[in-house]
Amino acid sequence: MNLAMKACDIRKAVLQLVHAAGTGHIGGDLSVTDILVDLYYKQMNVQPDQMDNPDRDRFILSKGHSVEALYCILADRGFFPREELQTYSQFGSKYIGHPNNKINGIEMNTGSLGHGLSVGVGMALAARMDQRSYRVYAVMGDGEMAEGSVWEAVMAGGHYRLDNLTAFVERNRLQISGTTEEVMSQEAQENRWASFGWNVLSIPGNDIEAIDHAVELAKHTKGKPTVIIANTTKGCGISFMENQAGWHHRVPDADEFAAGIRELDMRRAQYE
Repeated sequence: MNLAMKACDIRKAVLQLVHAAGTGHIGGDLSVTDILVDLYYKQMNVQPDQMDNPDRDRFILSKGHSVEALYCILADRGFFPREELQTYSQFGSKYIGHPNNKINGIEMNTGSLGHGLSVGVGMALAARMDQRSYRVYAVMGDGEMAEGSVWEAVMAGGHYRLDNLTAFVERNRLQISGTTEEVMSQEAQENRWASFGWNVLSIPGNDIEAIDHAVELAKHTKGKPTVIIANTTKGCGISFMENQAGWHHRVPDADEFAAGIRELDMRRAQYE
């Protein structure tokens, strides 16, 4: 499978979903897509009909506001019928604006930032205690790093040497109220994580080959958990959305939708 082409397809599905529903956090969806594509189409041991398998890998989208990208991938993988997403964000639909564990493939309800890694630490520790082989992946936003509960989980993960745990910090440097550095300075992320005993990898976070290589390195790292600082571009793939805080939570109008589709089609053609 050409993962770069698949990422273009998922971005296009996200754009269509957000435009049709009239709501969504499209900027973060587009920046996290490459990470999710590598995990769900190559790296993770997870199947739609085996969510009761005790050895399945666990995934937590701690930055739950980027759920549209996750829903589009789960639908494409067959975790639920694609047409069910037509009800996204409608009254009574289970496809709400943050992950809902009533949906096949969702391990944890998220949305209130700062909790995903703590649950991931618990899952990874449970795997060790139960002598299970599964791995745990948690994806956080960089704005989320201002939450104190994140650093409690970082400390615990390092203390217990949870080498079956991989965390991603999706470092697009923008959040709803501006740049992360204006809101709460975060530079030296790598040094902070390393001081808690984590294996630290810093990569271009919209490069699928770099993501894939980092995940492989994490799998072979023993005695400590791994954090992948994924340096991404908010709105990646659609030029007029890139690096614009205003696209954190905004719906494209008809002209913007059409322009976005054209750009994504052109981007996909480069990989054919």
